Amino acid sequence: MTEEILLTKEGYEEVVAEHENLVAVRRKEVAEKLKEAIAQGDLSENADYDAAKNEQAELEERIYKLENMIRKAKIIDDSELASDQVTVGLTVKVLDIDENEEDEFTIVGSAEADPFEGKISNESLVGKALLGKKEGDEVAVEVPDGIVNYRVLEISKK
Repeated sequence: MTEEILLTKEGYEEVVAEHENLVAVRRKEVAEKLKEAIAQGDLSENADYDAAKNEQAELEERIYKLENMIRKAKIIDDSELASDQVTVGLTVKVLDIDENEEDEFTIVGSAEADPFEGKISNESLVGKALLGKKEGDEVAVEVPDGIVNYRVLEISKK
């Protein structure tokens, strides 16, 4: 069974664009660096050659990972999502009841998660706890720092 990788349409497009850039541009740049390093002669003590080979290996690994993501992607179509309960692809505004502070999270698949951008994984502690909740629902989430109590204020499409 192939494990699906959940991506929003925007996230999928970013993965495809990065893949295209790495294949069309970065591969050529790294190949040129490798060619120049080989032209320097003795490869056994050539730091430029070693660095170029390492860069090439890292590049190929990233390309492989992106191809795997593209192949296994399940694109979340937000036009098909009902915003009456929290699900992947929707944005949820919550109130941290204890701190009396509002937060806003977009629930995304783990491949797309970026907490600094407010995108949290559906597999994270908070994301998992919020899934299926409706406006007005309260949820206690056990996180490494203790328990956070949230009230769902609003669910929307971004």
